[in-house]
Amino acid sequence: MQTRTIRIRGARTNNLKSVDVDIPRGRLVVFAGVSGSGKSSLVFDTIAAEAGHQLNETFPPFTRNRLPKWHRPEADEITGLSPVVVIDQRRIGGNARSTVGTITDTWAYLRLLFSRIGSPHVGESNHFSFNDPAGMCPACSGLGEVVVSAVDRFLDLDKSLAEGAIVLPGFGNGGYWYSLYAGIGSFDADTPLRDWTEEERAALLHGGEHAARLSTRPPADYEGIVRRFERIYLHTSDDLSDRKQETIARFTRSETCHDCRGDRLNEASRSATVLGHTIGEMARMEITELAGLVGRVSDPAVAPVTAALRDRLAAMVTIGLGYLHLGRATTSLSGGESQRIKTVKHLGSSLIEMLYVFDEPTVGLHPHDIKSMITLLRQLRDQGNTILVVEHDPAVMAIADHIVEIGPDAGADGGELVFQGTFDELRTARTATSTALATQPPITTEPRAATGAITVVDATRNNLRNLTVDIPAEVLTVLTGVAGSGKSSLASELVTQRGAVVIDQRPVSTNRRSTPITYSAIAAPIRRLFAKHSGMPAGFFSANSDGACPDCKGLGVIYTDLAFMDGQETVCETCQGRRFAAEVLRHRVNGLSIADVGDLTISDAIRLLPDRTIRTALRHLDQVGLGYLRLGQPLTTLSGGECQRVKIAKELRDTAEPTLYVLDEPTTGLHLRDIATLLRILDQLVDQGHTVVVIEHNLDVIRHADWVIDLGPGPGRHGGQILYQGPVAHLDSTVTADALRAG
Repeated sequence: MQTRTIRIRGARTNNLKSVDVDIPRGRLVVFAGVSGSGKSSLVFDTIAAEAGHQLNETFPPFTRNRLPKWHRPEADEITGLSPVVVIDQRRIGGNARSTVGTITDTWAYLRLLFSRIGSPHVGESNHFSFNDPAGMCPACSGLGEVVVSAVDRFLDLDKSLAEGAIVLPGFGNGGYWYSLYAGIGSFDADTPLRDWTEEERAALLHGGEHAARLSTRPPADYEGIVRRFERIYLHTSDDLSDRKQETIARFTRSETCHDCRGDRLNEASRSATVLGHTIGEMARMEITELAGLVGRVSDPAVAPVTAALRDRLAAMVTIGLGYLHLGRATTSLSGGESQRIKTVKHLGSSLIEMLYVFDEPTVGLHPHDIKSMITLLRQLRDQGNTILVVEHDPAVMAIADHIVEIGPDAGADGGELVFQGTFDELRTARTATSTALATQPPITTEPRAATGAITVVDATRNNLRNLTVDIPAEVLTVLTGVAGSGKSSLASELVTQRGAVVIDQRPVSTNRRSTPITYSAIAAPIRRLFAKHSGMPAGFFSANSDGACPDCKGLGVIYTDLAFMDGQETVCETCQGRRFAAEVLRHRVNGLSIADVGDLTISDAIRLLPDRTIRTALRHLDQVGLGYLRLGQPLTTLSGGECQRVKIAKELRDTAEPTLYVLDEPTTGLHLRDIATLLRILDQLVDQGHTVVVIEHNLDVIRHADWVIDLGPGPGRHGGQILYQGPVAHLDSTVTADALRAG
């Protein structure tokens, strides 16, 4: 008889405290709880990890070595699982060749369509691939852009050559190439370049005919600055040093390829049309518009291709991505857009009894747009699948068949099952979530007064329509609007034009050795503290130096290479994973060994470690609500929201001068209760004289704003306009205003 529950007994992954829970199959189940309570430990690190591991075990060793790695969770019993599909928040990323079309396979269908019925006939489908030599534009190698010299950055016109007017490395007075320009007698080395004639400056930069026309003609082998720079930095096949890469980044810019005009394809491939449109024109259409056009293809020879393409495009429209176009670079997608892109391939799947695991699927969605994601979740459930969702949004909780809350608090104070039942039952359950659901912060009616304005001029990025916007200084401004309305584009223009500090959700570190200890630079003070109490040298308390366990060399594990099978990591038997030699662990401060310090939470470390430097360095991490993190926890394990708060803590610690901050959805990963902590931190930044601009959909953050800029009215080409700018209390007649009234 088939089991109808996922049965878990004694789950002990991370902070879980021997959790016992039965989760109904074939249902939409939401997992709630404060940030750091253990939700992800149960859903991702226990349920999904065990399901993934068991599925991998069905494959031969050679194949397993090429599958995603799953670490088995600590639990007494886990049954009732099925194959798992994890749809997380990680941005798709990719490189310059990765687009919405390539990542969703829609570009493959479109290429096949053009290769069969395109006129004139060009060739097989690879002739319409910008990643294949047969199809790519030779001028830009299929990238659609070329790197060109930013000549306007080469010279400081207010200086003479002798004073360093050529700002490129190696060209200044005393530089390697300086004498080739200042010492040839053709240019006045002591006069500021602003006082030169236009022809003299052109000769200095470009040589050639400009130099030939000078009365003080340069030598025959004279090479202009621009040509020399490009020959040395751009036209070389040598591996580039970090210094060269920095120079290229500083003195070049990307421009649309002049040959293909951004289509990425060669001339022949750009000439073919279907229904009167080239493949490049179709790539620039909004997906909603393209879906309608593809539906007009009636040639029976390509009916299967047309049907597959139409279904995939319709799925993207269904989940609220109809405003994108297939040529959009995946690197420019938000976390929420990335997550929805990943779900497209599953909408048309005929598989049943699957286990789908979502990590905050409403990230990046305006309250008006959440219904599209709810439709998707229900559709997957109704196909006969089990849907597990880690989510903080009340709208998703309200439609769930079942809710599981982990708590009662974060870190060591969490990891327990505190509620299981329906949404109506949750409202009266006296948990952190039920309390937050019953509380609604008031709308700001007395906003802080701005001290001036920071202006964005003629913004045309993506769908913006020559917007000129004043951002009030030294207050909290929230950019609102439906997904795709232009919020991120306006924020990007603000960063480009005014040099803002961006605090986004990108990983803080890619190094598994990076922890709160290393990030806050307290490793040395901790070693000095132990050295002071023990009389031993500080290096004695380093697992990467003198204090390392002699067998595992301070790693805590022994790795065994098993050739074509998975390599095996086992806990070092000598140090039991503690990383330090036995004689090091005998020395203690306040009853703690150096290894015990890594197990402390940030809040406990502030309380227990008697060192002002350590307490000061950790204080800001505690202030932003991350006191539950353990000092030795790898930063690679943090969620997007946690990464963002780590960056906020760093700014609180380091910044003294008034600064413009742009935050990208800082409520990601935050429980409703924890948003109040975030708002206090944003207020603290403003009170210190900083200007804070937040892209956000969370209604509590919008209510708290001093100033709101609402964009829309729709996504893509239907947006890009400012519908309202002013105090939040006066916001009216937009979908954001409707959401505030309804919420």
